Amino acid sequence: MSIEALVKEFSAVAANPHGQLKAYKAAGKKCIGVMPYYAPEELVYAAGMMPFGMWGSNKKNIAKAKEYCATFYCTIAQLDLEMLLDGTCDLLDGVITPTICDTLRPMSQNIRVAMSEKLPCIFLAHPQFRRPAFGLKFCRDQYDHVKTELEKIRGSEIKDEEIRNAIKVYNKSRAARREFIKLANVHCDVIDPIQRSAVLKASYFMLKDEYTEKLEALNTELKALPAAKWNGVKVVTSGIIVDNPVLLKVFKDNNVAIAADDVAHESRMIRVDADETGDPMDALCKQFADQDYDVLLYDEESEKNRRGEYVANLVKESGAQGLVLFMQQFCDPEEMEFPYLKKALDAAGIPFIKLGVDQQMRDFGQAATAIQAFADVLSAQ
Repeated sequence: MSIEALVKEFSAVAANPHGQLKAYKAAGKKCIGVMPYYAPEELVYAAGMMPFGMWGSNKKNIAKAKEYCATFYCTIAQLDLEMLLDGTCDLLDGVITPTICDTLRPMSQNIRVAMSEKLPCIFLAHPQFRRPAFGLKFCRDQYDHVKTELEKIRGSEIKDEEIRNAIKVYNKSRAARREFIKLANVHCDVIDPIQRSAVLKASYFMLKDEYTEKLEALNTELKALPAAKWNGVKVVTSGIIVDNPVLLKVFKDNNVAIAADDVAHESRMIRVDADETGDPMDALCKQFADQDYDVLLYDEESEKNRRGEYVANLVKESGAQGLVLFMQQFCDPEEMEFPYLKKALDAAGIPFIKLGVDQQMRDFGQAATAIQAFADVLSAQ
């Protein structure tokens, strides 16, 4: 299949999550909504169910969720609840609600109350101190709880061998996505920012084995091409989510390619694989413990500004000329971290711009002006 045809398939999936949900349900699959961040999707897959990513929506307005949410909740969380309330997610058989930030903690209880008579809500609290033995034990207790709740929905026990197989499937998928991200940089003349986003976003709405098979085919086609002779500029994107096609079109229109990303919805979720041997539940806990360089995770060595330096090095190593930070409105962790990230970028001599965004935005005129001006500055260097 051609690159154009494969990208078109991924784009169709990314643009129509509800259609995917209906298709899986029609095929007899139970589907579990998975909210951000770091939920052990492997357990859902191991149970023979479809893990369905819930990262808000660029097409909906917040109405019903206002009855439950404070106005300063981020729009990703509010729109997840909105879709649960307005019937968009009625076909789900359950939802996993991680509580890794100050918005998701109370939101998990809002969802539990709002959906108590509609579908099971599986609470998940990750440990703040994730690496010490007590943190790993806490994580194991939480993951065991998630497994038990999924077994209730499935109607039978989830076997260790099923979890090991799921880990292998997910490791293979993460590796394919990491490879695609590098290939999209090398072949940025073929994969534009809109297409890059669509390919990665589609992974949240497809079974990982099906998704990976198509992505590996796309990677094979891309590897056969000569490297791009790119006349535009390259940047690294950073933030929680950067998936709005209207916003990404601004990049395309100004010949700005995405060389790499530090985006929670994209690369942060696929950096670390799980051990395929030993106790599979412990392997998933260790995988979470090994996550790093994420503003949402506690860093025992935060005084060293390791994350800021990581992002600065990512810009250099990817061949990008600058960074575009998409600051999610009302995201306290990102807002508090920004001075430290700025310090690292300034020290490394890396140009950057910061843009405030949320999923209720429809007019990107100011962002377009800023990106165009930034592209002109980078081009002149």
